[in-house]
Order: sequence, then structure tokens, then C-alpha cells
Amino acid sequence: MKKIIFVAGVFSSLLFAQSLHYPQTAKGNQVDTYFGVAVPDPYRWLENDTAANVKEWVTEENKVTFDYLEKIPFRNQVKERLKKLMNYPKYTAPFRAGNNWFFYKNDGLQNQSVLYILRGSLNAKPEIFLDPNKLSSDGTTSLAGISFDHEGKYFAYAISKAGSDWREIYAMDVASKKMYADKIEWAKFTDIAWFGNGFYYSRYPAPSDNGTKMTASNSFHKVYYHVLGTPQSKDIMVREDKEHPQRLHFIEVSKDERCVILTSRQRGSNGNSMLYRNVIQRTGFLPIIETFDDDITFVDNIRDKLLLFINRNAPNGKVVLFDPAHPEEKNWKIILPEKTDVLESVSSVGGKLIAVYMKDVSHRVYVYNFDGQLENEITLPTLGTVDGFNGTKKDNFTFYTFTSFTHPSTIFKYDIKTKTSSLYRKTDVDFNPDDYTTEQVFYPSKDSTKIPMFIVHKKNIQLDGKNPTWLYGYGGFNAAMNPNFSAARLAWLEQGGIFVLANIRGGSEYGEQWHEAGMRLKKQNVFDDFISAAEYLIANKYTLPSRLGCNGASNGGLLIGAVINQRPDLFKVALPAVGVMDMLRFQKFTIGWAWVNDYGSSDDSIQFSYLYKYSPIHNIRDNINYPATLVTTADHDDRVVPAHSFKYISMLQEKYKGSNPVLIRIETSAGHGGGKSLTKIIEETADMYSFTWWNMGVTPKY
Repeated sequence: MKKIIFVAGVFSSLLFAQSLHYPQTAKGNQVDTYFGVAVPDPYRWLENDTAANVKEWVTEENKVTFDYLEKIPFRNQVKERLKKLMNYPKYTAPFRAGNNWFFYKNDGLQNQSVLYILRGSLNAKPEIFLDPNKLSSDGTTSLAGISFDHEGKYFAYAISKAGSDWREIYAMDVASKKMYADKIEWAKFTDIAWFGNGFYYSRYPAPSDNGTKMTASNSFHKVYYHVLGTPQSKDIMVREDKEHPQRLHFIEVSKDERCVILTSRQRGSNGNSMLYRNVIQRTGFLPIIETFDDDITFVDNIRDKLLLFINRNAPNGKVVLFDPAHPEEKNWKIILPEKTDVLESVSSVGGKLIAVYMKDVSHRVYVYNFDGQLENEITLPTLGTVDGFNGTKKDNFTFYTFTSFTHPSTIFKYDIKTKTSSLYRKTDVDFNPDDYTTEQVFYPSKDSTKIPMFIVHKKNIQLDGKNPTWLYGYGGFNAAMNPNFSAARLAWLEQGGIFVLANIRGGSEYGEQWHEAGMRLKKQNVFDDFISAAEYLIANKYTLPSRLGCNGASNGGLLIGAVINQRPDLFKVALPAVGVMDMLRFQKFTIGWAWVNDYGSSDDSIQFSYLYKYSPIHNIRDNINYPATLVTTADHDDRVVPAHSFKYISMLQEKYKGSNPVLIRIETSAGHGGGKSLTKIIEETADMYSFTWWNMGVTPKY
């Protein structure tokens, strides 16, 4: 009977594909010349996402896509199962501001998590402090950053509308919850750093044309200081750089308000500069590092000295003590030297340094004193990922969360004096973790580099090559893909599916060297690593090409677009999400210029040639059989503008002549992913799973 269901599913999906009629997307005659090479760009007009003809195109593409999805017979059951799996209380670890404690909670299916206050004590009755679900009727306005002043008296928060990177900042009184009249507009890529009776923030000039605010390149980032109770027009500009319009600037204030830290990042640079100002000594901003060759982060201050996390001459990271009285690098005191394992984060709390290291993509946590002497390790439940350890030097305890693929987020309280952890809050999800297993393998890539990969599935699964398998990857921007729990993923796993996370090069899994091995003229390593992951899964009979799907988002969307151009034979389904698909023009939109360090730029002749060889849009061929493809993007994505996906699917629909569907799902009132309402997350995930199962010929059992 199972075999009959499989065959029927395949036959029906073929009928679906044969009945598809894609919109006739108009082609222009735009041709660009790069270093003597003529490159057609016939769908350039789709870059104008606010134009009437583009909106009409979006409507027509969505109609074809949703007509297809609505015919999948089990789509509604998938959606309902996801709703049930995700309908459980979700908490964050508590954090203190002044005399009060705060935490986020989602009752289950709320579109946005709610911020609660515990007045005066952890044992106080929780009270709603700010509910972002009330900021919009459809749950698409989200909190995008919060900050309390150092006494816990004032509160500022940033909101994002429909997932945009643009921010509005508001302020309120903590005791009364009374809103102030203050409103900050056009903030973007910003912190909120309280100092005295106001706060620092970063913004861009207001766009001259509001119609291009979601696509126009962002330039002249500036830092301002806002005094509470005054209009934005009175804000004081603290930092601008007219000679370098594409640098980013951020302000951070030490917990005792003794030091103000200014960091800047420049176009095409992987590192940042850092300046500081001693408030007590009333200095101006003085340099710590003025170059952009290294990543440097402020950890804490010991009176006038600064603890800094830096990777200068230490690709895996180290912690140093910087003395402004003797600023030369030869005088920096190494507190935590570089280790074989990657130093991922450092927190200062209770007079201790809590360092999170990464070994083979799983976390280890160690506690040191300020002299760098190891005091103890914090034992974790199993291989997984930790977050937290926030607080001040005066705190006696702190909180952290732990999660893994089959371990829902669990909150622990760590007592600094007794060096012990105790369970604070456990997440209750409707599944039995003992039914599942996680294995980590190390497979060879094309150049024989060993790549780590996690494989998650039900226990006692049969390695018969027939298992529906979901292969995920990212591979870029020094971002590690650590183990994490997803209730939505259970909907895939409980049906006998396998989830696979390949820790390909380009991330930070093994430090800066791992990152650099997947950058610029080495980007092909990233694609080779992912292709080799698919080959490993097939060779070891976890699955076969007709049951293998691939997925990635943002830089991972680029990954999927490039890989299915190079090895379409390995996959039955491809799900590129909010991907960077036009590698010749990405730097011309919003913040795209900041990605030049990872990708290179078509403005350089050598880099152009390399980019042109793998750019997803420019390498779609009409003589290969592409996997069933569902591109996903959103109309308010101003990080990776939707034009990337618009142009990509238009080219794919033009050139692909096979029977597999190649569709695009364009979400409305959503952005790059951050702050997306839970309703939209469930709907999109249900469509991705349904599309994948249907095209694999699999009917889930409910």
C-alpha cells in the first residue's frame, strides 16, 4: 500500500506540473558590460519593486503558486499539525534592569512574544510590560531591540514594521509604563545605548524618495545622542564620516557609564575599528584600534582599563586587558589566550569571565577570574548550544539557556559562588525526545577537507535509501550553524524524515580560517562542501536523489541557487529562501555593499570573472533537469531585496523545460525573516513541507 501511495503521489505531481502556466514575464534589452564581457539583464525592470507592473507580476506569480499549493491534498493537515506542535509556552531567560526582572513569553501561538516584568523580585507575579501584538492588527510589527537605562528607570524599544530593517524607537517610564512623546525615525543597524538622561542610536538620512526606501543603497550612517523628552530634531550628532559614506557606526556604554565605546565597520572589511571615551576623565574619543583588519568587541571595564575580545594574531579569539595609560599593543595583557577551540563569546558577570568555546560545533563553557585563571567548567546536558550569562559585577547568579536538536530550550540558573547550575524552567513540548537520535559525522569535501555534519532522525531508521531528507546549509559571513531545537522541524522528523545540517566552510565553526576558506575567490569550496554532503548521504543510503531536498536562506539561498545549477541531479526539491541570486549587482542595493568582503565585487575584474561563474541567475541553463523549486521571499525584505528572487525565478521559468514545478512564494508584510509573525511562519513552513513531500511522492500520515 505504501508503494501505491508513493507512485500515485509522483503521478499526481507530474499532472500538476504539466498544467502549470507561468506568467509571461516581459523581457527588456538591458545589457551591461563588465571588463569587455557583455552580460544581458533582461529582467532588470523587476528591481523596481514598487512599480505597478512589478506589483502586478507579483500577484500573477503568487496566483500560480498558491493555486498549485492548494491542490496538495494534505496541505491543511500539515498546517494544523504545525500549529499543534508549536502551541506551547516559550520563555526566555530572565534578565535584570534596576530592581526589576524581565523575560519574554509566548503563550503558544501568539504572533509575537510578550515582554513581562517581575517587580522587585524573581518571585513576583508576572505582569505584562509591553505586548508587541497590540502594535499592529495582524501581528507584523515586532520588537527589534530594547534597552533600559542603568538604574532601570527608563526603557527604550525599537520596532520593525513588516520585517523591515528600518526602525522606529520609542521610550517609556518603567514604574508607570507611561509612554513619552519621543519618537526616533530612520534608525537602522542600531543599538540603543543609555547614558545619563538619554541614549545613543544610529541612523541614516531620511530617503529622498520614500518609494525607494526598501531598495536604495544605504549611505552616511551616523550616531546621534537623544535627550529624553526632546524632539528628534534636537538630537546631537556624535559621529559621521563624510569621506567614507559606507561605514557603519555603533555606540556602547559600559555598565557603570564610565566608558563610551565607538566601533565602526567599513565597506568590504571583515573587522572593525574601536575608539573609547573616558567619561570620568572627560577625554575625547581615543583610538584602541583604527584599522579594520580584526574583529574586536568590548567585554567590560575594570575601572579605566578595558577587557576586549579580539582575534588579532589569534584567529580563534582571545581576551586582552587594554590600559589607556599604555595603549601600545605590546602592553596589552593577555587574559584568555587563544586555544585550539574557537572562543565564541565572553561575558562578565559576578566578577568572573564566562567564556563559551566551540568544539566541533558544540559549546563548552568555562569560568575564569579576571586574571585569566580557570576556576571551573559549567557542565552541559549534552552536545548543544548555550546562550545567556548576562549580568553585572555585583550579581551572585546568572541565567543561561541550553538547546540541541532534540532538546527544547531549557533555562538554567548558575550560582557563581557555589559554581552550580540548577534547573529554572523546562520547556514542555508534545514529543518524546527518546524517540530520536542525533549523530555527527565528518565527511570529505572535494579537496579532502573534513566537514562536520549533524544527522537527526527517528531511532532505528532503515538506511534503505528511501528516507525523505532535508539538507540545510549556510556557509558564510563567519556565522556558525549550531545545534538548535525547532518544534516545526518535528513535523518533518515524526513522518520518518531526516534532517541534516552541514557545517560547510564560510562560517565560524573552526574560527576565522574556516571563514576565510569560503570567502571571495574560495567561495566554490562552500558549494563543493554542500555537494559532497549530498553525495555522502546518498552513498551511505540515508536517502537517494529522488528523496533529497535542499534548503538555505539568505547567503544559504545563494548556496542553493548555485548548487542546483552545478549538480541538479542530486536533488529532487530545492528551497532557496530570500537568496542573494544576482552576484553582479548585489552591492547596489540597501546594505549589499557590506557583503563585498565575503563575496568580492563585480567592480574588480578578477572577482567579476569568479562571481560570474557561479552567480545563480547567470548560470541557469536550458538543457538540464532542475529539481522542483519553490523560491520564497517577502515584499518588505530590505536586507536581500526581493528583486534577487524575482529575477531568478523569471530566468528559471524562461529556461527550464522539464516537468518539475519552478515557483515563487512571495509573502506580504514580511521581511528577511526577523520579527515574522508566527502565523506567517506556520503558513510558509506548511507550504514548504507540503511542496517537498508532494514532489518526493510522499504522503504524510495523520
